[in-house]
Amino acid sequence: MENNEKQGFAPADYKNSQNARWCPGCGDHAILNVLHKAMAELGVAPHDTAVISGIGCSSRLPYYMNTYGMHTIHGRAAAVATGLKTARPDLTVWQISGDGDGLAIGGNHFIHAIRRNVDINMLIFNNKIYGLTKGQYSPTSDRGTVSKSSPYGTTEDPFIPAELCFGARGNFFARSYDVALDLTREVMVAAARHAGASVVEVLQNCVIFNHGIHSSIIDKENRADHTIVLRHGEKMLFGENNTKGLVQEGFGLKAVTIGEDGYTIDDVLVHDAHAKDNFLQQQLAMMDGHDLPLAVGVIRDYAAPVYDQEVDRQTREVKEKKGYTGLRDLIMKTKETWNIG
Repeated sequence: MENNEKQGFAPADYKNSQNARWCPGCGDHAILNVLHKAMAELGVAPHDTAVISGIGCSSRLPYYMNTYGMHTIHGRAAAVATGLKTARPDLTVWQISGDGDGLAIGGNHFIHAIRRNVDINMLIFNNKIYGLTKGQYSPTSDRGTVSKSSPYGTTEDPFIPAELCFGARGNFFARSYDVALDLTREVMVAAARHAGASVVEVLQNCVIFNHGIHSSIIDKENRADHTIVLRHGEKMLFGENNTKGLVQEGFGLKAVTIGEDGYTIDDVLVHDAHAKDNFLQQQLAMMDGHDLPLAVGVIRDYAAPVYDQEVDRQTREVKEKKGYTGLRDLIMKTKETWNIG
C-alpha cells in the first residue's frame, strides 16, 4: 500500500461494539488488539480498510473490526482479497486465515496470491490444529501429532508457512507470536507498508485443543535461547544479554557464543531483509528453535512489481489506446454485434 499520511486515528477507531467470541486465553484476543494498534499507527482510515477472512476461529476477526469486512468461505480468503484489491487498489486489504483455512483448502490461493504479488497483508494464525471443528490435525501439525483425526499420531510431515512463501517467490515474510505484542505490531506495520503480498505468520496458542504447542520455544523461560529477533541492518544476536549470535558455516548457519572458540562480534552476521537473493533469508526462516533459534521479526522485505498496480496500469493504457470508456462504448466502436431471432 502507499504510505498514507497519518490522520490521528486511535486503536478504538478500528474496534466495533461486538464482544470477541473466542475462548478465554485464546491467542486470537491478543492478535486482534495488536491489529487495532497497528492500523492506528498506519493511519489509514477505517473506511479505506477491508478485512477478509475464510473459515475458522481466526476468521471471526472481521466481526470485531470497525472497517469493511467479509467472512468468506473455507479457503477462499486469498481469492476474495485478490479480487477486492484488484478492483479497488485504493483500499488497504488485510487477509486473516488460520493454518487450516489458509494452507489446506486455501493452499493454492495462498501460493498464487504470493506469486502474483498482490498487495494484500496476509496474516496466518498458526496453532498447528483445527480449532473451530474441534481438534483435528492441520497442515502444520508436527509428525506424530495425536489428535481427534490422528489418534495414533500423524504419519506425514507438515507444511512450513515460510517455505511455502519462499517457494512461491514471496517478497515479504515475517513471523511473531501472540504474546509478543510490540513485535507483532511492528511486523504488521512493516507488512502493510510493503508494496505487494506480505505474509505474517503469528504463532498462536489454542488453549483447548493444542495448548502449549509453542511453549518449548516462546515461553518466557525459553525464548531468549530459542528465538532470535531479526531487524534489518542489525547483528543477528540472541540469548540472555545477546551473548550468542549466528555465523556462516560453509553454506549453512551456526549458533555460537561470543567470546568462545575464537568467535567475536565481528563474526556475527548482519541481517539484510532487502536482499534480492533470498538464499540466506530462507535459511533464517527455516530455523525451528531447536538446533538453531526460531527467527522472528521481518525476515524478507524486497521490493518487486505489484500485481494490482500492474493490472490498473495496463487497464488505463488499453483504455487510452482503444478509446473505450465502458462496455456500451466498446460495443458501439467495434460494431461486433449480431441479432438473434
